[in-house]
Amino acid sequence: MTGWTGVTRETWQDHGDIRARLDAGADPNAWNGRRPLHYAAGWGSPEVVAELAGRVLDVDALEDGTTALWEAVMSDRPDNARALVAAGADPWRPQLGGWSAGRLALAGPLAELFPVPIGESGLTAAEQATVERGRQLVQALDTLYYDGTGLACIAAIDTAEAIRRLDAAPVDKKYAAKRLNNPRSYDLYESELIVGVTTVPGGCIVTQPWGYTPSTPVAMRRLTTGTVGYGFFANPKSGNQGSIVRDGIEEGWDLHPGGAPVPGDSPEEVLAGYLYRRHAVAYACDFAGLRPTSARAVTGPADIWVRLPDIDYWER
Repeated sequence: MTGWTGVTRETWQDHGDIRARLDAGADPNAWNGRRPLHYAAGWGSPEVVAELAGRVLDVDALEDGTTALWEAVMSDRPDNARALVAAGADPWRPQLGGWSAGRLALAGPLAELFPVPIGESGLTAAEQATVERGRQLVQALDTLYYDGTGLACIAAIDTAEAIRRLDAAPVDKKYAAKRLNNPRSYDLYESELIVGVTTVPGGCIVTQPWGYTPSTPVAMRRLTTGTVGYGFFANPKSGNQGSIVRDGIEEGWDLHPGGAPVPGDSPEEVLAGYLYRRHAVAYACDFAGLRPTSARAVTGPADIWVRLPDIDYWER
């Protein structure tokens, strides 16, 4: 840590400060448990990236299975990516799920950054279709504010079937509208039993803009009989939480939709992680095969608002 004391995120934009620290003996290869070049690739200026890249032992050194160039691509920092390539970084080095930074960039806003060399493959037709689907979903949900929202994204059933499975009863539309406009003015416990249900292309979405109930184990079990769903809660305290439930059986819990790909991800998971980084709701919808064309199914007004039975929704 010597030489890096007092560094903040903003410091990585200050070339003069970083260069002075390096000249004074700061280690270009280690900072706060990370590689400085990786952090600068995502947050710093291209001048800082170039300075560090000229001093590290290996410009393609790995951190959590990826290079600094991968970090620049994931962070949509083309100038930083160019600085790294100029310093010798290899865009076509395979990393997570077999993807290289250069090939992954073809799926996003930096598609023109790295010309595909002879011997390297571009995106397959299936990958291109996945990319286009991702763009459409992200665009449809782009301005969505979902902090504190709970969702159940369920494949292949509609609103009527979701309500039947939940054994729910419709509530007055005016009552639901008032609650949606000012949910904190209502009793918290009662609010946890009110959800909205909306049919979308591919299935339906059960939403609770003020709570987690749609994503609870009991709600997800009931909703996924004979199908699959992705449960989601945007926890204001700890971040996005996801779950996968198939035919009532929980296959994944404490997942982190909208986050970056991690070591061990399949090629498909890496591509999805890149397409939906910072777009957790779009990821949840895509996993369940849903294609909403707007944020209404998430934020309301829903097709119909219902009251759930008063039971323990956390029973496992």
